[in-house]
Amino acid sequence: MTSTDRDRILARLHASGTEQTVVPVAEAPPGSSFDRQGKIDQLTTLMTAMKTEIHIVEASNWAEKFKALARERGWKQVLYGSDSPIGSAIESAWKSDTQDLPSLVPYAEPVESFKKELFEIDAGITSTLGGIADVGAIVLWPTEDEPRLMSLVPPVHVAVLDADAIYNSLAEIVSEQNWTDGMPTNALLISGPSKTADIEFTLVFGVHGPKELVLFILE
Repeated sequence: MTSTDRDRILARLHASGTEQTVVPVAEAPPGSSFDRQGKIDQLTTLMTAMKTEIHIVEASNWAEKFKALARERGWKQVLYGSDSPIGSAIESAWKSDTQDLPSLVPYAEPVESFKKELFEIDAGITSTLGGIADVGAIVLWPTEDEPRLMSLVPPVHVAVLDADAIYNSLAEIVSEQNWTDGMPTNALLISGPSKTADIEFTLVFGVHGPKELVLFILE
């Protein structure tokens, strides 16, 4: 195409005018609205349906409940973040009584030098950013203190959620916590243990990640 041909085509397009398509503004879908207990109940119902084991405990006593669970399951090692929001509570609980308890393994090394030990750990415990009631999910923001591998590699993932940090919807938690001001590279929404479905829509749990998800909701 010569420059003359191109100019002729462009001139015709300009002469014909440009028709603007009016795109209507879509209204936001109606959101769910639960009271505090309703959010706890909704989250519990939906996540239990996805094979999550949920314990609703007093905030002042959750670490003792976690110790009892660790003894009951016979875990040998538990991975945790020593500088995470729940790290000091775990360390304090273990100091008071270590009989029949798993050893605490802090995530303190680069994964390249920690890989063999990481894949031999029984359970990993993490804090959470919040919960989403209407879809039944918890939110994790991986950090240097609690990297993604802590909730992905061990066969059991234990998560700790403050009941007051359960929101009605994803839109609400994004708005209320101002995610646009410092969102990480990956925000994780977790509804249960690892799961996948084949072409026949058969749901299988524990294939590509933790076989169990245990959630402590702190009242």
